[in-house]
Amino acid sequence: MYQFESRVRYSETDELGKLSLTGILNYLQDCSTFQSEDLGMGIRYLKDHKRAWWLTSWQIIIERYPLLGEQIVVSTWPYDFKGIYGYRNFAIQDLNGQYLVKAGSIWFFFDTENQRPAKIREEDIRGYGNPQPRLDMEYAPRRIALPDRYDEKEPVLVARHHLDTNRHVNNAQYIDIAREFLPENFCVKELRAEYKKAAVLGDYMIPRVSRIENGYVTALCDSQGAPHAVVWLRE
Repeated sequence: MYQFESRVRYSETDELGKLSLTGILNYLQDCSTFQSEDLGMGIRYLKDHKRAWWLTSWQIIIERYPLLGEQIVVSTWPYDFKGIYGYRNFAIQDLNGQYLVKAGSIWFFFDTENQRPAKIREEDIRGYGNPQPRLDMEYAPRRIALPDRYDEKEPVLVARHHLDTNRHVNNAQYIDIAREFLPENFCVKELRAEYKKAAVLGDYMIPRVSRIENGYVTALCDSQGAPHAVVWLRE
């Protein structure tokens, strides 16, 4: 297990003085990135070896949003590697060990030179140790069903502030865009995201928003209607 301690900053909070949903996503992404960097297998290592870990899906359950100034502990660990896929848990806890956030994620290993998935080798995961037990939570399917009925919103232009080091829209940015179509005072308690095709600078993403029981599904689609990402948000 890899973990680090932090304190919720004002710049990470929402209008209610709690860690924002985007802030939660950023902490989880940062935690796995810190682990890889500390193992010497981070962004530069992967770039030199023409490889990348790309997220294919999230499931995040929020028990309680941390408050401004609250001390938190962010943790991550892999619980399985299989073929091209890596399976990783995340958690945010308070200093008493109470879970504030639980998350599961699925990643796939990618050959950036040949532009195709790559089978995970032993040297690709050295240092991560043996997979740890899977976090106790109710796991949802990776795929998110798309409702037949939806409201189409104004297209969103991918700008520079949406991008990460892969020059793709960052995983958290898709969630941030989908949140803009939620009703006021909608409190997200669980989210799922399925990433299908990376959006890049200059792309237009067309939001298709569907109301479901206790929440919304938003597909961020290209001009042909194929989703870049599908975001499921439950109240």
